[in-house]
Parts: sequence; structure tokens; C-alpha cells
Amino acid sequence: MATALITGVNGFTGRYLAEELRSAGYDVVGMGSKSSQGSSLNASYHCDLLDRDGLVKVLSQVRPDIIVHLAAIAFVAHGDVDAIYRTNVVGTRNLLEAIVKSGHIPRSILIASSANIYGNALVEPITEQVVAAPANDYAVSKLSMEYMAKLWFEQLPITIVRPFNYTGAGQSINFLIPKIVDHFKRRAKTIELGNINVIRDFSDVRSVVRCYRLLLESNIRSDVFNVCSGKGHSLLDVLQMMREISGHELDVQINPAFVRANEVHRLIGSREKFDHVVGPVTDIPLRETLSWMLNSPL
Repeated sequence: MATALITGVNGFTGRYLAEELRSAGYDVVGMGSKSSQGSSLNASYHCDLLDRDGLVKVLSQVRPDIIVHLAAIAFVAHGDVDAIYRTNVVGTRNLLEAIVKSGHIPRSILIASSANIYGNALVEPITEQVVAAPANDYAVSKLSMEYMAKLWFEQLPITIVRPFNYTGAGQSINFLIPKIVDHFKRRAKTIELGNINVIRDFSDVRSVVRCYRLLLESNIRSDVFNVCSGKGHSLLDVLQMMREISGHELDVQINPAFVRANEVHRLIGSREKFDHVVGPVTDIPLRETLSWMLNSPL
């Protein structure tokens, strides 16, 4: 049985990826931060990405066949900018260095970047060849991480993924879709939002982790892939779908405080490269995802 090590296993994506890999026959070993200790049974090891010696120790003990690096600060509006760069850039470098120092090179390493690196791209759909134009510190940290990771391409079998927006049951209500679903679930009378005209390429987390597994099981190395649906929806679309699914009406109030500076207005990806190289993956329609979230106890 092949062993898969997932960093950030306690996070939203990590929990679904662990389930996906276990279902495919992997022995999943999770690594979470020390601050998350006790928050999930998925994490077999607790080690911070800034603990270089601790990372070497974990990797030497586990000797994984595949590694998926999800651990990151993933909330765009996170307040601690220093932490964003330390975790997303320095932490990732520490992990790659620790893999080499452990003396065991896995057959595949997948690192999660973000479609936020594209910023307000002037072309649509956005392919992997579009020039990056990050519009916030989170996006800059992810692009910086990509450049750093490419320095290790000759030593390690790395694939970088750029997921566009995705959601699902159990995602924090700090994110827009879960926030909207939560208001409908509670039958709230009003909701305060920022710019409801932004258009995003939304995927279901279950489709995203399936794409990750397929990339891990391929022979692809030293490459970058979008992970997306290729379809755009505005928040107005999401609100209308939720009204239809739930049968509930609520009043939408625009709060200027929720309108982000340097907001990316449209972000729709192309997955032509993924489909050509790896093979097509059946999408889960956004309406089905929203219904799942609405009816889930998570």
C-alpha cells in the first residue's frame, strides 16, 4: 500500500483529499501544525513548516510515496501579512529542503498554488501561459512560492496546481459561498455582502481533490496546471440559485466595508491543458454543490 503524506490535512481541502486518497487505496498520513493539535484525527504528526529539523524528522519516519503540500494561509484577507509570506514561501521551501535531507525522494510531489496569481487578467479563459499579475499579498506569496519551488524541479518530482475558487460542505464561513449558504440555512432575513457582481470559476471540492489524485498518479513532472471548471458565475447567480434551492428570500445589503481594495473582478480558468494531458474529469454542477452544502450538517 502506497503512503501519502498530506500537509495541512486538518484544513478544508486536506480532509476531502484524505478521503479521496484512502478510497483509492492509499495509506494516508497527515501532518498539521502544532497549533491545530487535537483538532482532527487526520493528523498523525504535528509540525510547523518553520520547524526545519522537525520536518526532516517527520519525513525520515514516514518515507512517503507521494506528498501533497496544502498547508498555507489561504484566506486572501488574512490580517498578518508577515505570516502569509513566512508560511506560504519560507514554509514551502523548508518542506522541499527537508524532503531532500530526509534521504527519501517520493515519486510525486504536488504543491497547491492559487489562481489568484493571475489577478485581473485581460484574457478569458485564463490559461497557464497568461502572465501573472497578482493583486494582493496572498497572490504575491503564492507566485513567489512557485518561483522558489521551480528551483527544485531538477531535484524533486514536483507538480504545481493553480486551483480556481472551489467550495463544499464544511468550508469556513469566512469564505463567500459558505457565508451565503449559512444565511439561507438559518433562514436569515438579510445578508451583508461586498461586490456581488464579481465573477468566479467555482468548482466542487470533491472534483478538485479528484484532479489532485489524478495528477499525483500521472507521470507528469515539473509542470503547472490550472484546476477549474471553465465556467463563470457571479455572486448574483449564486444568490438566485440559493433562493430557488431553499425556497427562502433574503434581502441583500451592500456593505462598502466588505468591498476589497484591488478586487479581482473576473477569474475564469481554462482547463484545456489538464484535460489534454491527464484526461477530462466530470464536473459537479454548482447548483448540486450548493444543495449539498445547504443540506449538510457540516
